[in-house]
Amino acid sequence: MKAIFFIALILFSFATVSFADQTVRGYTRSDGTYVQPYYRSSPDGTVTDNYSFKGNQNPYTGSNSDRPI
Repeated sequence: MKAIFFIALILFSFATVSFADQTVRGYTRSDGTYVQPYYRSSPDGTVTDNYSFKGNQNPYTGSNSDRPI
């Protein structure tokens, strides 16, 4: 019984890490334009949970996306 609880605890800890937001550092593009630091959702192969998906709201900026699929 303790082994099942321990395995479930480990799996849950990995699941919570995989849905974390990422900080992207500021950088300069090759044309000299500076891009300010920003937050993005962790890559996971789907677009529906991204801040730019239609209907989602960015919790850091408060902006809503009206971009179509």
